[in-house]
Amino acid sequence: MNGRNVGASSPTSAPVFTVQRSAAGWSFVDSAGERFFSRGLNHADETNLQYPSNIDIWRKRYGSRDAWITQGVVRDLRNWEFNTVGWTAECVAVGDIDVNDWDAAFDAKHSPQWSRRDHDAAGMPYCVALPVASIEGWNINPQYPDVFSREWEDWCAFVGRSIVLDYADDPNLIGYFLTDVPAWTGHPTGAGFSENGSRGLGAIAEKYYRTVHDAIRSYDPDHLILGDRYNGNRAIPAPVLEAMEPYVDVLSVQYFPEASDEGRDRMREDLAALHTDTGKPVLIADIGNWCATPSNPHRGSELLDQQERGKDYVAALSRVADEPWLIGWHWCAYIENTARGWGLKDPFDSPYDDIVSQITEFNLAHATRVRARTNAASAASTLPPSETADMAASTHPRKDTHA
Repeated sequence: MNGRNVGASSPTSAPVFTVQRSAAGWSFVDSAGERFFSRGLNHADETNLQYPSNIDIWRKRYGSRDAWITQGVVRDLRNWEFNTVGWTAECVAVGDIDVNDWDAAFDAKHSPQWSRRDHDAAGMPYCVALPVASIEGWNINPQYPDVFSREWEDWCAFVGRSIVLDYADDPNLIGYFLTDVPAWTGHPTGAGFSENGSRGLGAIAEKYYRTVHDAIRSYDPDHLILGDRYNGNRAIPAPVLEAMEPYVDVLSVQYFPEASDEGRDRMREDLAALHTDTGKPVLIADIGNWCATPSNPHRGSELLDQQERGKDYVAALSRVADEPWLIGWHWCAYIENTARGWGLKDPFDSPYDDIVSQITEFNLAHATRVRARTNAASAASTLPPSETADMAASTHPRKDTHA
């Protein structure tokens, strides 16, 4: 069983996003055939402006969900040089936790993600998550499925017909995420898959990915499968990565680096190693930082204010932004609420200018570099074969053993 033929689409289907490797490195290619680097913003949830303390702002500025999407979210993303609506589910209840402590059991309840109608209103590239397995590292009540059972087959088939079918014809859809930060091993509650004899972790993972892949492909033969949103701050078991490879197009990884040179270098090294091990282009599916604010004084970190958050955005993403294996990053998060406790806007819908101005400048400069690389690659394609090969070799310092 193989995954989709990356870079190709069904001749009877509308054009879709694909992934492609060229002399300029890996890239998404959009439905118009243009190279596309995904700079996204995650967790845009309308209810963050519907607390008793701020609902008057929502009523006066927007008054409807469509107006909030088009006049709020879309306007902000474009003004800040983001081009993708990332995963829209937002953490709305979590309690007192030490952020990024994945050894502690906690329950992070999330809002529903946007509907197809919402994305139609936005008119921007986006990703959808499929609720295939409740094994998230932030889920205090995980339910590990028996992937060899009829129930698992039936559930994945239901996900296909109830969600995938609704999105399959949308050229703005980049692709489908699966489980958010799945705890394949070491769930903090002690729960886990039942390994038994020949049904070890590798066999479990192979059946998991194959079943989900086939359920998606029953209704959508073409859109990308972006895979689980792995937790890059924890080790990802090698048997899981090996089992994933035939069924997934992109390696999606959440990574929250420490705000230090060492932490940022470790992120780059970890992501580069994952690319080398899998041969997949890498999408940083969630990355962010935070500091104490008047509304959330308990969300302190080594970053003292929004200015330092902006500097950290630039420093962290500068480490990886021009790597040939990186095809996007999605930032966490949009509007600060009382659960997650951080965002690019405060709870009263005002941007934190000290971070937003730095993000906008960095994103714009990166978009300019991406266009320059694309133009250089296009020019290289017209060179004699020997010169084109020399250029490709200099662009790919790491050997891709799974291309």
